[in-house]
Amino acid sequence: MTRMSYAWDAEPESERTTTAWPQEASMRVKRLEGRLGAVLLGKEETVRGAIMALLAGGHLLLEDVPGVGKTLLAQALARLIGGSFSRIQFTPDLMPADVTGSSIWDARKGEFVYREGLLMAHLVLADELNRAAPRTQSALLEAMEERAVTVDGETRRLPEPFALIATQNPAAHEGTYPLPLAQLDRFMMRLSVGYPEASEEIRMLTEGSGHRRAETMRPLLLPQEWSAMQQEVLQVHAHPALVAYMVEIVRATRTAAELRLGASPRATRDWLRAAQASAYMDGRGYLIPDDVKALAQPVLAHRLQLRAEAAVAGETVAGTLSGILARTPLPVEALAPGRGRR
Repeated sequence: MTRMSYAWDAEPESERTTTAWPQEASMRVKRLEGRLGAVLLGKEETVRGAIMALLAGGHLLLEDVPGVGKTLLAQALARLIGGSFSRIQFTPDLMPADVTGSSIWDARKGEFVYREGLLMAHLVLADELNRAAPRTQSALLEAMEERAVTVDGETRRLPEPFALIATQNPAAHEGTYPLPLAQLDRFMMRLSVGYPEASEEIRMLTEGSGHRRAETMRPLLLPQEWSAMQQEVLQVHAHPALVAYMVEIVRATRTAAELRLGASPRATRDWLRAAQASAYMDGRGYLIPDDVKALAQPVLAHRLQLRAEAAVAGETVAGTLSGILARTPLPVEALAPGRGRR
């Protein structure tokens, strides 16, 4: 059966001779997904989302109950992409200087010298982020947006590329602090791992620990290759009609009666980049509506906040966002002749 082709189904004429790279990239990504899938069994969507966030140049928040593999996923991904890796175990007594670094007196040199903090790595795992006090959580804000830290008035750049993967337990758990809104907005995506299916849990018990598999992994990418792939993601073509559709959805979150906080312009940017990464992973140099719609919840939902009366009435952020998506039609006026798909 042939479906009608939309304008967004084809790259611009000027780019059709330069899009061989998505196919090669797709093969590399499949190898990454395969290796990670052998560690985190039965969680293909979570694995794909984690890779997508890093290819899009974003930060990732993994939120779930303890023991489902959040930390394991981050550690395995760090081994596969190469570069330097740092793990920060967030606790109530962790200080901002432990994260960003500090100046210490060097008696031999007779001056203060900078001692690097745990953020100075290509990939940083912020484990149980919401167990740290708000002051320490806020030490990440500059690093997440500007890829730099400022200590004693001097700004130092972080390694390139840089990405933060944070894990957190649900806020209802004891000993946790809610993440500030400014920090939540800096995470490109929020994903949940979830409990494994019974068959996968049996495999985990009979085939051995995922941690042992992760420890034997060798890098599939160098930092320079990771950075180059991020630049290629930005070349994925987004038809103006799809971009306008995304903006319409985001603007609707700002006026929805159920929400007291809508999505920011940063959220729109992150949504587009994540959709470009999705197309890139599938070997396409252009976006289709499925790339966009599938990522609305993981990119936008954690940035939205319900009004108190809506929460009392049983509304949820996910349900409100789904309603906005259902009410907003795709821009079918962009229908144009092009390639059909069978």
